[in-house]
Order: sequence, then structure tokens, then C-alpha cells
Amino acid sequence: MLCKVLALGLGGSVLAVGPAGCSNDPYPPAEGKKVLYAALGEDPHGLDPVQAGDTLSGGIVAQIYDSLYEYHYLKRPYELKPCLAASMPQVSDDGLTYTIPVKQGVRFQDDPCFAGGTGREVTAEDFVYSIKRLMDMGNEPRGSWLLKGKVVGLDAWYDESVERAAAGRKMDYGRPIEGLNALDRYTLQFKLTEPFQQLKYALEMSYTAAVPREAVEYYGEDFVNHPVGTGPFRLKEWRKRWKLILERNPTYRDDRYPSEGEPGDAEAGLFEAAGMRLPIVDEVHNTIIGEAQPAWILFKQGYLEGSGISKDHFEEAITPEKELTQEFMRKGVSLTKFPEMVVYYVAFNMEDPVVGANKALRQAMSLAYDTEWRIEHFANGRAISAQGPIPPGMFGYAPDLRNPYKQYDVERARQRLAEAGYPGGVGPDGKRLEITYDIGSAEPAARQSALAFARDMGEIGIQVKVVTNTWAEFLKKTIDRRLQVFSVGWILDYPDPENFLQLLYGPNKAPGPNRSNYDNPEFNRLFEQMKAMEDGPERLAIIKRMVDIVVEDAPWIPSIHTVSYILRHRWVGNAKAHAMTGGYLKYRDVDVELRQRLRREWNRPNYWSLTAILGVLLAMAMILAVFRRAAPTGGP
Repeated sequence: MLCKVLALGLGGSVLAVGPAGCSNDPYPPAEGKKVLYAALGEDPHGLDPVQAGDTLSGGIVAQIYDSLYEYHYLKRPYELKPCLAASMPQVSDDGLTYTIPVKQGVRFQDDPCFAGGTGREVTAEDFVYSIKRLMDMGNEPRGSWLLKGKVVGLDAWYDESVERAAAGRKMDYGRPIEGLNALDRYTLQFKLTEPFQQLKYALEMSYTAAVPREAVEYYGEDFVNHPVGTGPFRLKEWRKRWKLILERNPTYRDDRYPSEGEPGDAEAGLFEAAGMRLPIVDEVHNTIIGEAQPAWILFKQGYLEGSGISKDHFEEAITPEKELTQEFMRKGVSLTKFPEMVVYYVAFNMEDPVVGANKALRQAMSLAYDTEWRIEHFANGRAISAQGPIPPGMFGYAPDLRNPYKQYDVERARQRLAEAGYPGGVGPDGKRLEITYDIGSAEPAARQSALAFARDMGEIGIQVKVVTNTWAEFLKKTIDRRLQVFSVGWILDYPDPENFLQLLYGPNKAPGPNRSNYDNPEFNRLFEQMKAMEDGPERLAIIKRMVDIVVEDAPWIPSIHTVSYILRHRWVGNAKAHAMTGGYLKYRDVDVELRQRLRREWNRPNYWSLTAILGVLLAMAMILAVFRRAAPTGGP
């Protein structure tokens, strides 16, 4: 799943939360409700599951919609379990037929789109409809790559949708697809074109969540702002650039907090809610915050439950030994550190006539890219240099890999640039080479990263033009293949190296996840061989060959793999780090009384400063009155 390249931690901007001398609580009274307070760096791109292709949008959609499967909240290694499915898939001996029973009695949330406003029961046919939507280009889906080439007859549906979308015509959703069927009201069946062991993971993702046809037809183009799901929460209010509030779905199915996990969970208090009905909190208030500083202040005051740590605030919270400072320990703040299954990279658009057609140019730019400087100055040491597409902890990761074009060397970069036809950065036409570098945010950290890229390329004579976009504009440009060079990240969707290698698979070019539009026939052939294999020596050998091809072709500059640092206040319960995007807020708890008491202690009204301000205002008023009495009243 795509993610932004920003500082490690929160971005954001918020309006002033009140006079410094008075109460600074930015929220209205919760009236006895359990409310979780969080921050979003910006508004979601939208809340249609088929369009939730980035971590921000996907994180909200996963609270509102359910899929057939979900990850167990506490178990590690990560383990799938039924969500809207009644059991794990029944798979035929040849691996080509998956039969899935659907839970009975689950209902969509109440909504005006349904007769009488009452949500109806979910059936197998809802998944047939939802997957057709995912493969209909008229819906601008972000996840069609998941099932493309996998299900009998589904590619023909997709290809027809491309033609119809271009002509402004809609698909006929009553048309059957051979490999996608509701055998009866509660039984779904897939017939595959080839074995695809990752199908169960695909059916966990929000792309394949159950969507009611009534809602899509009732809201039309505005469906993206009116989610209607079966999940633990529903959308209560969304005021763009201000706040997005979720509330408990009163018709949510009987779902319980787990009683199993891994060693250490009991000691961490993670079983105290075992058996409790979900969700535990009543509402989730997300404030849209556009810069790091105001969000950091709100966290320290106790008005946000948790926070990442931006580079500018790292030393305030973390010691040189990478532990919490005394200030945060005294407040009872907890620190969680875990390696993220993510790769951040600079992508070259391989269809661009300049960078795409010149391998030596890409290699030169990679040699000029100073990763270690970025780790020190942007990540505060919370990352390792990426040498290829697969992150640590994933099968296929090679800790001893040394990408020859990822070893920072300005002199080698200049030599390679000359071999590319640009000695000193000047082309055959006598003009200096200019590269356009797009970023997906105006947040200071994104701009700083872009300036660092321009500085690195300037060292070898390349001029960089930085273009700033909103995240939505940036995504649209990548989909339309209109970028030349850009930075982005990919967070694990499911625990299989295929999820990272498919970012470079030719048939997955934009609008699929291969936003660099890289297309190497040998890599593609090896990918098709590798994807259906079980982990083992043979699969590992193929993955090594694939990585070697990518290293030499340099469609990316692999940047970093990060380690996440998460801060949480002591009143937040049942919090466990999870590598996958999912609907995990249903498990969270909050001690409202403790939070309120500590907020009052940390934010005592400063009556002396308020008195001083009032005194100054009174004095100014008296002086103004004297001047008014002294002023002439006649005309000229």
C-alpha cells in the first residue's frame, strides 16, 4: 500500500486551541462517552474501498468496512482468521477453486439507501458485486492489480470496463463472470486461472470489502463521501481540512476481544479485555492537522492519545541511547519500537524519454543519492539503507546485499553521468540537464527531503525542479504516468515477498502499483514463476535473480527501511503495534477518568498571565479614552 515520504512521525496543522491563560481543551464535552482522539496528516483521498490505495485512506476505510478475512490482533507471526467469512477457504487439490462460506446474520449499517433506512443482511452476492466494482475502471480503482490475471473471466470484465469507461458507458453488473459466483445466498466461489496462494490475503484487504449496491446507486458520485459498511464504526461527521469523526456502529456483529496472543501479551495487560464485545470505545475523533508542531503540542498536553516522533522533536522525547527522556517517563508515556515492513524509494518513470531511456543516468543519480545523511538528519537513525525492494524480516531479504549503485560516491556518479551523455550535467545540446521531482505534500519535511534530493543531484551537475502537490494530486499524477521522478513508499499488504516484487512487475504498471512503469521481460517471467511457489531454496534463488535484475536496471533508488517509534499515553489500553493496515481501533480502550485528571494537571489555567493581559487591555483603554477627550472636535 502506497505511503507518503515525510518525516518519521506526525505531520499536521491545527488552529489555535484557546488562550494560553485559560482552559485549552480543543474538544467539546464528550457527555460520558469513551472517545479516542487522534490526528490525521490530511483528509483521506476518499472512503470508497476500491479507491483506498494509500495508508491514510485505507486506515479509515478499514474501520468502517469488513472483508472476508482479517489478521488476528495479538498473534505473531501474523495469522489470518475469518471476519465476514464463516471459515477459512476450502481449496481444491489443484489449488484452482476456492469455496468460502459467508457468515449469516451480518447486516450493513442502517442508512437511507436501504428501504426504511434499515441495513440488510450481507450475502455472497455482495462480494461478487464488490469484486466486480474493484475490476471496473469506471470506478477508478486502486487495487485491481490484486486479482488481475487471477480469476477466470475477470480480465475480460476488466478489459471491457476500460473501453466503456473511456466512452463514458457503465458496466452491466448483472453479467455473470465464470470464475466468480455466489453458489447460494451464503457461499462464494472463485475459480482461478492458476494457483494463487495469496488469494486469502487479497480477501483481507479493504479493496475486497463488502459494499452494498444500494449505497453506490443511491449516492452516485458522492458515494466516496458516504461509506456504508459492516465494520465496527460508521462515519458520523467529516468536515474537510478540520475533522473526521467515527462513531460506534450500533448494528455491528457480535465480535469479541481475543484471549490468545504471543508470549509477553499477558504481562503487557493485553488480555485484560479478553471476551469483551467490540468496539470498546464509542467514538474516534480525528483532527486534520497539517504541520508537526501543533500536533506535538496537543500530544504533550494530553489531547491526542498517541504520536509518532518527527525529526524536529526526536531529541526532546528520545535519549541518545534511544530510550524515553525523563520528561516523558514522568508522564507515564510508553514507547513502542518495531521494524516496519516498508520500503521508501525514489522512482523513475520508465516511460519518460529522458530518465526512462537512459540506464546510466539512473545509475549515476543513484550513486549521488546520500542515504546515510538522510538517515541521520531526517530519520534520527531510525532506519537502515535499502539496497533492494524487500525489507528486513521478509522472506527473500538479503542482509549481505550491496547494491553497487547505492554506495554513495560522487566521483563515480560524475563518471557514470558522463557515460550517460551528460558530462558535468550538460547534454549534447549544450543545455544543463533539468529533472522534475514531484512531492505529495507541502509539509516542511517533504520540502526538506526534496531540497536534499536537489542538493545531491546538484553535486553532479543536474538541476532539479521541485513540484509540490497535494497527496490526491500526487496520486493522480502517478496513476496517469505524468511524473518524471518522485519519492514514495510501500507498506506491507500481506506477509509474502510477492507483495513487494509486484511493484516492479510489468503488467502492474500504473494505474497498478508499479508506478515506475518498469517492464523487464525476464523479471516478469521470473515473477510469474515465483509467485505461486512456497518459501524454500528454489524460491529464494529466483528472488535473488529478480533482485539482481532490478539492481542493474535501476528503475528505483532504494532509500530506506524504517523503524517505527510510537508514543502513547498511559490511559490508552490494548495497544499493540501491527505491521498491516486494518480495523484495529475496535480493540482500543481508554481510561477516561485518568485522562481527564492528567489533562487538568498538565494544563492548569495561568490566572496570573490572564490578569496581566486584562491589566494591559484596561490600561490601553484608559489611554485611548484620554486621547479621545483631548482630540479636537471641530472641522478644519
